[in-house]
Amino acid sequence: MSAIELINVTKRWSDTVAVDDVSFRVDEGSFVVLLGPSGCGKSTTLRMIAGLEEVSDGRIVIAGRDATHEPPAQRRISMVFQSYAIFPHLSVAENILFGLKVRKIAKPERTRRLAQVVELVGLSGLADRKPSQLSGGQRQRVALARAIVAENAICLMDEPLSNLDAKLRHDMRVEIRALQRRIGMTVVYVTHDQTEAMSMADKIILIHAGKIEQEGTPDELYDRPATTFAASFIGTPPMNLLALADGPEGAVLDGSNAPVLDGSGADRIFGIRPEHVTITTESGLPAELVVGDYLGADTIVIARVGGQPMQVRVPGRFPVTPGETARLCWSAEHVHVFDRASGRRMSGSRVRSIAA
Repeated sequence: MSAIELINVTKRWSDTVAVDDVSFRVDEGSFVVLLGPSGCGKSTTLRMIAGLEEVSDGRIVIAGRDATHEPPAQRRISMVFQSYAIFPHLSVAENILFGLKVRKIAKPERTRRLAQVVELVGLSGLADRKPSQLSGGQRQRVALARAIVAENAICLMDEPLSNLDAKLRHDMRVEIRALQRRIGMTVVYVTHDQTEAMSMADKIILIHAGKIEQEGTPDELYDRPATTFAASFIGTPPMNLLALADGPEGAVLDGSNAPVLDGSGADRIFGIRPEHVTITTESGLPAELVVGDYLGADTIVIARVGGQPMQVRVPGRFPVTPGETARLCWSAEHVHVFDRASGRRMSGSRVRSIAA
């Protein structure tokens, strides 16, 4: 059974369409990430699920019932906001229990839940502190604890880690995912950070300009992007996308002369991920090396092929002398082909390997 289902949901403000005919399902106990750039409609979608924004068209079904017009309090959903939204004058315990007090939950039950949740999120010994005495990560744990203590089956999270530094974001990603698995909560998580999405999600729903661009597991979005947008948004560094042109023996990378596809290339885009390209000195596609970005475990080399930049991921340190020539090679199985006009993935193209 689906915990949440959106059916042809649209949100308009006057002539502006923020969310355009969006449909998807969230299974019980799953961790689903709404991913996309700023302004794509992902937070608006989350707020409609929560009941904080009205739906212009379509339906929202929660736990099998039509909740499209239900007020937020009746939806039995917890929410964690980007800004923590904790009261500075209340202690950690008072912040966590605030919602239960409003709902007039008996004090013994509140005490029992508080003891459980502070242990669960790592706030033991901090219940009497005020938010000003906490670190950013501890404040985020308070917000998480407040969502968990309500014992709702569904939790919505709107970019909850964006205010934290890189190291703490990584630690909190691990904690949130482990916590979700431990208690079996259904989570819908909004982020613009594809690293968060890839590392946390059971399913990613990639949103672009108010529409769903692609949905699937992290593996599916990475290995078989449905569009050039998905290919360029997922992956660090992103997939190389190069223009093709017609050559005498098949399609070539525009500006080069070695055929990479059979047939015409004028209507296609060539894609390959940086880790699937190899730099050699003997045979392969001629290229000019431009610069190397050393990252410790690997080096991202930018090469120029026929005037078009191509990124190559090389293990370890790889010294680059700007302007030096090299050869690039790859296997046909790693090549992606997209329609130039629509950006959609194309099937049936006969791809050629560039052998070393």
